[in-house]
Formats: sequence, structure tokens, C-alpha cells
Amino acid sequence: MAMGSTLPESPPQDGLDPARPDLPRQALTGWGRTAPTAARVVHAHSGADMRRALQSIPPRGLLGRGLGRSYGDAAQNAGGTVVATAGAGEYVLDPETGVVTASAGASLDELLRGIVPWGYFVPVSPGTRYVTVGGAIAADIHGKNHHHAGSWCSHVRSFDLALPDGSVRTVTPENEPSLFWATAGGMGLTGLILQATFQCQSIPSSRLAVDTECTTDLDDVLERMASRDHEYDFSVAWIDLMATGRTLGRSVLTRGWFATPDQLPAAERRHPFAYDAEVLLHLPAVFPSGLLNPVTIRAFNELWYRKAPTHREGEIQTIPQFWHPLDMVGGWNHAYGPRGFLQWQLAIPFGSEDALRTIVGRFAKARCTSLVNVLKRFGPGNPGPLSFPIEGWTLSVDIAIGNPLVPRLLDELDEIVLEVGGRLYLAKDSRLRPDHLPLMYPELDAWRSVKAIVDPLNQIQSDLGRRLGLC
Repeated sequence: MAMGSTLPESPPQDGLDPARPDLPRQALTGWGRTAPTAARVVHAHSGADMRRALQSIPPRGLLGRGLGRSYGDAAQNAGGTVVATAGAGEYVLDPETGVVTASAGASLDELLRGIVPWGYFVPVSPGTRYVTVGGAIAADIHGKNHHHAGSWCSHVRSFDLALPDGSVRTVTPENEPSLFWATAGGMGLTGLILQATFQCQSIPSSRLAVDTECTTDLDDVLERMASRDHEYDFSVAWIDLMATGRTLGRSVLTRGWFATPDQLPAAERRHPFAYDAEVLLHLPAVFPSGLLNPVTIRAFNELWYRKAPTHREGEIQTIPQFWHPLDMVGGWNHAYGPRGFLQWQLAIPFGSEDALRTIVGRFAKARCTSLVNVLKRFGPGNPGPLSFPIEGWTLSVDIAIGNPLVPRLLDELDEIVLEVGGRLYLAKDSRLRPDHLPLMYPELDAWRSVKAIVDPLNQIQSDLGRRLGLC
């Protein structure tokens, strides 16, 4: 017997019928709060609303948008229409198998609140739970378990895709592999995802047993991850990009797995699947500019590194503590000030460790104001032409806007990534050169061929797509 859970629909945020052609334009940005552009926004509260929006596509095209957690312009469409799906959160869980069918607008936050008490966790989670199912497919999201489990679309059985001609296709890796994998990581440019069916993982409790280690430098963390990551289900390292000299790349490495009930404190064993994910603090939308600078960042990094245990095994942590610590601070992106920030995330193959050392050294020398720097290992990628992960290392860096050295630095680092056969993550990008795209994604023409078939008039558009010449 399947267990169904329907989340309450949000009322229209603008009080307007999504079918009306005279909706005012709204300024939209990504999570980095840079490069705002204006679009006509319709709030879709069902798949029918989304299909209705496809009946009147303007010359500048139409695009789906979830919770806007892409850092750059991937979910913006200047002068066109944006179909906002967040709030249309419905899902059904089969408690016997862990298979979920969810609408595109359902968020991981909503899913976790419903499925964790039944003993399941989403197959893949990034560093935030505020991602919709549609966005998870469009960006083919990855997490701390990629070395074992791959990315989100590796666990998707099917999805319903609404095309500009009004048709709806149920797409699986078997019946339409080209369209399935073009949509996986395709940044929402193949059509509007209506719903998806995917496999969740069974868990013994809602807590994790976590081992923490402080590493002395970059070589130390790379060696520890390479030698023992296979023993852990989940692994991630925070890296200090302000450290120089003998401590260059020092890190705090945390790895773990879901704890069994007997590993939990006695008080928690009675409710092994309890789940609570509250926001503890909200940052104001107006935050002092310049508060994050090389001096304050260096001090924070020193404190963060020194407060971490040199070596600790089996600490019990909650899901929000281990996966989504930043979500405990509402509007944490405001901390970078009114000019916003960008995120630069690379993936380079194993054997390119010298390039990684050079990149870390360049960041340290430039004294970038960055708090959130994350290092992980990827397992094999999937067949998606625009899916980001490749087997190797991935490093993501948040950088406050304002340092005049940063644009040139990142251009130079892009070249290093290219030289070793690496790539940047399009869901995080806001400044990649268009001529670098086909070099980083050599199957780009295959993706364009699928796009031309399902959207011959190029009616599904985005700012990112136009900026990079995707289509």
C-alpha cells in the first residue's frame, strides 16, 4: 500500500491569474544576488498551470524556475516569461520501496520532512535543502555521496516533460535516453519538468555518525580522502583558502554514514527517525558592505579551523547539522553585502593534483573574501552532455564581489581547469567565457541536437543560455 502525502499549495504570490498576459515584470537574480534582469513571472500551482503557460510563449521565450538557488543567471530570462514552480509541492512515497513521485515544485525540504520519519532520505542532497525536484534534475545536483551514489539523475526512473508544442512526454533512461540525459543537467532548457519518479535510500535512523579530522595542508587532506573515502558513505572537506606557506590548503574533513539506533544516545533511541530542520537566525536583507574582508575572513577561518577537533570519531549529528548548516541561517547570502557574490566550482580528473595545488595557491595569494570553500571527490559521471560531475576532484569557492583582482584571476584559473580536461558547474556560473563551454563540455553538440528536435523554435530560453550561446 502506497502512502500519499500532498503538501498544501501556496496561494498566488502576486494575486494574479497565471493565464493573464499582462503580468508585470519582476526583477530576478540568482542566489549570488548579481546581474538582476526583469521577466514576466507566472506562478504555477499545478502541472496544468505550467502547460497553460506554454500556450503563449513570448519572443524572448519561457523558462521554469524553482527556488532560485542557482548562483548565477540560470533561472533568469530577461524580457521573457519565467514560470515559478515553487509552492506546487506534491509527492507520493511508497513506504515499502522508497520510490517517490513528486511534482517539479516540491522541494527537498518538503520531501525530507515527509520521508525521513518513514525511514528514507533523498538519494542525493547538495548543501541546501531548498532545491526543487525540477531544479535537481535541471542541474543534476550532487552531494557528499557522489563517490558512491553519483548525482541526482542516476536515481531518477522517469519524468514528465512538457514541450513547447504542447505535448507531454514521460521520459525514462530506456525509452528516450537522448532526451533523458539532455535534460539531466540541461539547465531547464529542454522543456518544463512537471513531475518525476525517483528512488530514495533507506536509512536506519535520522542521525549520522561523523568522523572529523583536521588536516595540516592540502596534500594531507588529498591523501586522507584518496586513501579512505571509500570507507564512508559521505565525505566533504572545508578548506581554508586564506592559509599560506606550510599550511596552504589546511582543511577540516568530515566523513560519516547514517547511524544505527544502537549508536544513538539513549534519549534518542525511542524516536530514531525524528527530524527537525528549523531556521535559527535570519540575516537582514540590508547587510553592511565590506564586513567580509581579508582581515575578518582570516580571523573566521582561524577560529573555524582551531575549534574543530584534531581527531574525533562517531559524533552523532542531525541531518541539518551535517548536510545543511547554512540553511540554519535564513538569507545567509546577504552576508556578502549588497553587491553579492559569485561561486566558482571546478571538476578536474584524478591525476590533476598539481593543478589543484596551483589553484589553491592562487586563491590564497589573491586574499579572496570567501567563507564557504568545499572540497569533495567525485565518482564516475553520468551520460548527460551537460551534467557537471566527472571522476576526480571538485572544489567550490564563494567569492564576494568587489575585489578588482578576481575577474582576471578566475579567467586564468579557467585556463588551468581547461588544460587538465576539467570543467565548471553551470548551475553556479555567472561569468564563464562562451568559447570555453564546448571545450569543457565536449558533448555540447549532441545536447544541441536534442534541443533542436524538442524545441526547434528555441522557445525555452534563459539568460545563461544566451550568455553562453548554448542555443
